[in-house]
Amino acid sequence: MTGDTADAYDASPYVPAGADLRTLAGAAACCRGCPLYRAATQTVFGEGDADARVMLVGEQPGDQEDRQGRPFVGPAGHVLERALTEAGIGAGRTYVTNAVKHFKFTVTGAGKRRIHKPPSLREVSACKPWLAAEMRVVRPRLIVALGATAGKALLGPSFRVSERRGVPVPFPGDAPGPWRQAMGDAEAYLVATIHPSAVLRAEDRDAMYAGLLSDLRSAAGLLT
Repeated sequence: MTGDTADAYDASPYVPAGADLRTLAGAAACCRGCPLYRAATQTVFGEGDADARVMLVGEQPGDQEDRQGRPFVGPAGHVLERALTEAGIGAGRTYVTNAVKHFKFTVTGAGKRRIHKPPSLREVSACKPWLAAEMRVVRPRLIVALGATAGKALLGPSFRVSERRGVPVPFPGDAPGPWRQAMGDAEAYLVATIHPSAVLRAEDRDAMYAGLLSDLRSAAGLLT
């Protein structure tokens, strides 16, 4: 059964067992695990060193990420890069990815502007095998969940950013899904925070950015 079947939302058949990041990225380009591939320009896989200590997990690619084929290269990515630098987490220490690997959007206006649309729980669930495969290779010491979608993918549907942000929790711990198998005997912490795009949408951007930075500094403290 493949992703072209109406009720089949599962990327598992497309994920090669035991593959390295390069092979996984190549295989992901052909993923048909859910219908999102049909409208997206391309798969946007994770990026970074296989030995990275920190894995940053966002929601899904945005417009610029979909066009360029790289995660966090748009405006939200610039906010994240600045905050990581100020928090003392260098880019070379991170692996950056998303819970969902294809851009979901609606088209509005005469210019046909593409507007982000949140992925459904089925679409997030379908993409979990890719995130688990990335986690198996990287085995990070710290996972940062950027926003509600990433948090729910990793900690379950009851997750709320407002209740959990900035607080380290053992991972996988009691987290649902395939995460314990992916992490094996490795122990890590997970820290949740807002998605950097929330800074761009906020009326008080300075206050929102300060909150993001505070959460990332809390996360950075776990690496010492």
